[in-house]
Amino acid sequence: ERHTSTTTLWDKHLDFSIATFPVQYSVKMLIPKKTRVEIYTAIFKDGVMVAKKDFNAPKHSELENVSNLMVIKAMQSLKSRGYVHEQFAWRHFYWSLTNEGIEYLREYLHIPTEVVPNTLKRQAQTARPTGPAGAGGDRGARGGYRDDRDSYRREGGAGRGFGGEKKVAPGEGFRPEFRGGHAGAGRGRGGPQ
Repeated sequence: ERHTSTTTLWDKHLDFSIATFPVQYSVKMLIPKKTRVEIYTAIFKDGVMVAKKDFNAPKHSELENVSNLMVIKAMQSLKSRGYVHEQFAWRHFYWSLTNEGIEYLREYLHIPTEVVPNTLKRQAQTARPTGPAGAGGDRGARGGYRDDRDSYRREGGAGRGFGGEKKVAPGEGFRPEFRGGHAGAGRGRGGPQ
C-alpha cells in the first residue's frame, strides 16, 4: 500500500516515533502517613533537617524508625513546593523551613500559631563572663572583656589606641632613596643614574 499524503504516513508512524524519544519519568515514592508525620514534626520542631547523601542507609541519623531515603524524598517534595530551602555540602543535605513551609506544616500537623520552630525562638540571654573573679569592677558600666576592648579602641580619638589618630603621611625628614645597582633584582630597571 502506497501513501501519497504525508499526514497519513505521519499518523501511521506516530506511535513508533513517540516510542523512540526518551521519556523522562517522574518516580514517586509512597511514604506512609505515619512516617511523613514523623518527618514533618521533626523539621517543624527544629526548623532545620540534615541528611547524609546515602540512599541505602537503613535509618536516618536523627529519626529512629525512618529510612534516610524517605527523609530525602520527603524533603525533596517540600523543596519542589517551595516549603524548604536546600543546601548541599560535603555529602550532606541541609534543609531549612521557609515561611510558607512553616504555615503549610502548621496546617498539616494541626499546630497552633503560638508554637514556632526552634530557629525562630529567641535564645534566653545568658550572663556574660566578667573575667577573673573580682576583676569586673573597673571594666565599665556593663562589665566583660568586650567593653575593655572597645574602650581601648576609642582612646585617643579615632580608635587607634596608642597615641590617638593614625598618621597618614610620612614625617618631614622622610626622603626615600632608590639606588638600583642590583641588575634584575627588584622592580623596574633602577631609574636614571
